[in-house]
Amino acid sequence: MGGSLTERLQALAGRELTAETWAQDAVNLPMIRHWAEAMGDRNPIHLDEDAARAAGRDGVVAPATMLQAWTMRGYAATVAGGPASPAAAELAALLEEGGLTSVVATDSELEFARELRLGDRISVTETVESVSPEKRTALGTGHFVTTVKTYRDQDGEVVGTQRWRLLRFRPERPAAPGTAEHPEPTAGTEAEPAAQAEPAVQPEPAEKPRPLRPRPATNRDNAFWFEACLEHRLLIQRCTACGTLRHPPGPCCGVCRSFDWDTVEASGRGEVYSFVVNHHPRVPAFDYPLVVAVVELAEGTRLIANLVDVEPDRIRIGMPVVLEWIDADPQLSLPAFRPAGTEKN
Repeated sequence: MGGSLTERLQALAGRELTAETWAQDAVNLPMIRHWAEAMGDRNPIHLDEDAARAAGRDGVVAPATMLQAWTMRGYAATVAGGPASPAAAELAALLEEGGLTSVVATDSELEFARELRLGDRISVTETVESVSPEKRTALGTGHFVTTVKTYRDQDGEVVGTQRWRLLRFRPERPAAPGTAEHPEPTAGTEAEPAAQAEPAVQPEPAEKPRPLRPRPATNRDNAFWFEACLEHRLLIQRCTACGTLRHPPGPCCGVCRSFDWDTVEASGRGEVYSFVVNHHPRVPAFDYPLVVAVVELAEGTRLIANLVDVEPDRIRIGMPVVLEWIDADPQLSLPAFRPAGTEKN
């Protein structure tokens, strides 16, 4: 097939990447119980038959955000894989041809058609929705590939969709010697042999500007939070119907299902709930080792943020921390935390 790489990638729109794949198990109470415990979802309609009926359901319903979980395979099955569809094989070949060897997920949009009930059996298919023109980003040059997963029940009824977007890109690399940025040294002219030529005065290399941090995926539900961060205000979303605080921001209360909310400003105090220390791969926009922590705020909600001004081997679970701010650039400020009682570095 002729055409540029972009044209051939975009020609995949509408092609099926994953044929109909059925969940290994029907929607069941034990899996809902594990999910609710892990996610801190205390809504009784997911576990209690009487509470679900009192709320107008016919019985227990699964949390909407479990939609993808029902069709996900275990680690061994995922690694074993299976024969790729023709479109999936063609997409992989084109990405390899273009040197688009790196990948980062940029956003996921879920749309729910109905709640899942105990006994429902779910299947999923995935198609390519679109491939963007070539884009230059802080991470590298590549294409945004958007696919759509469609979830159906045992009767073929659509119960939800998921729009999944990945950036496939060529990572930026320093120019090699001999390129336009770093030309090879040249010998002297005939009038002035190389051995007698005056050594050229080499200018000090200009310091390259640091790449920008990756941009957060903002939408109508979370834009207010990032806007407040630019003002160095850490907000927590609050349901105005039942008073429950929640983070990350979302359109609906997980306790009472109200769509009405306001915000409270966090005190900035918290403690380390868990953390990881990242060493590789190294993204030029960050300093390493890079500590990423789940911080439990004094108000009870948790958020993911960097820990700063502390050596990784001194971090402990439960360590008190206080709010700090990372002003990455004029368009992006993000909350970070440092150990309580320490001075800002």
